[in-house]
Amino acid sequence: MARYDVYANPEKSEHKHTPFVLDVQNDHLGGVDTRIVIPLRDVRVHGRRLERVHPAFTVNAREVVLDTPTMATFPREWLRTPVASLKPQQHEIQDALDAVFGAY
Repeated sequence: MARYDVYANPEKSEHKHTPFVLDVQNDHLGGVDTRIVIPLRDVRVHGRRLERVHPAFTVNAREVVLDTPTMATFPREWLRTPVASLKPQQHEIQDALDAVFGAY
């Protein structure tokens, strides 16, 4: 598992509106049984966006929005094989996290 890896949402009933989750946990916490993830929601159903907090990305030809304020923890075994990586966009993701947690 690596920070900024994208996984299919393990909750199949949510795939229409939230097809993916993004792992944002530090790679040095590999021994922890959970991972901190942020939902990647379909841009068509996300609703109002705050540009800095909700950056948009394309994952597997699907336009998605990082719903940063709704991050959660998932058991690491729920996250199987990554389907993509957003590591090249790490600065946008970190900026969204900084906006939520107050670092400016």
